[in-house]
Amino acid sequence: MRINAGMPKREGIQWLIKGEAKQFKIPMIMGILNITPDSFSDGGQYASPDLAIDHAMDMVEQGADIIDIGGESTRPGAPPVTEEEELDRVIPIIRNLSSKSEVLISVDTQKSGVARAALESGAHIINDVSAGIADEAMLSTVAETGAVYVMMHMQGTPQTMQDAPVYENVITEIKEYFKNRIQEAERQGVKISNIVLDPGIGFGKQLDHNLKIIAQMKAFCALGHPILLGASRKSFIGSIDGSEVAARMGGSLAAVLAAFQQGVQIFRVHDVHETRQALHIFTAIQSHLD
Repeated sequence: MRINAGMPKREGIQWLIKGEAKQFKIPMIMGILNITPDSFSDGGQYASPDLAIDHAMDMVEQGADIIDIGGESTRPGAPPVTEEEELDRVIPIIRNLSSKSEVLISVDTQKSGVARAALESGAHIINDVSAGIADEAMLSTVAETGAVYVMMHMQGTPQTMQDAPVYENVITEIKEYFKNRIQEAERQGVKISNIVLDPGIGFGKQLDHNLKIIAQMKAFCALGHPILLGASRKSFIGSIDGSEVAARMGGSLAAVLAAFQQGVQIFRVHDVHETRQALHIFTAIQSHLD
């Protein structure tokens, strides 16, 4: 039996970055840089600007294509922060990193004001867990600035999303959500080819929902946009094997490979070197199958 039978064709991603069309090879690795005291995995580790930049450069050296910088935790139950506090956390890091590296920079924010300031400071991508719902000015800001835009599915808000989330059909409902948000983004002038979709592992989902999403990523790939998977170190792994956050690399890599085999192109991860290696070796093996 051919393991790679029916595997999707691997094509690059083309985005309009600050008015210039650029082609990117896949898979793309998005390294996570949380400038927060309370993120679920690495909260407080990179609150110092020097430590944050050092870690970002380490991830670039390890093969990160994108560095995703977040100044507000979106873990379940996390309290919101003010726009001023979020700006104070992320803008100096974005300016510093953009002066040291040509790596793509993403800002993980729900606030249009933070998004705009980040883009003006050197960022290229807006990663919005609310898909433009939390801030009604976000989509027009993305349209005006021409940024690449990651829209994620979330049931509820970070404060409420894990309060017994329920779906009749999680795949169908997320697909419909994306279709509606894409339509609204296009209506407001967002460049359609700059939209990336993230089904939101752990954001208003129970264990079975998360597993079904990863098992059926092809359904989202069929929407015609690059798909981002953010499963790194998340609690669904510990729900299966009882592992603590720091011991979930194996489970994270399993999710990456399962999604990559279905056509997912972008992976948001804590462990850049290990993810890059796993994808590289997996691809090499697949290329030698009859």
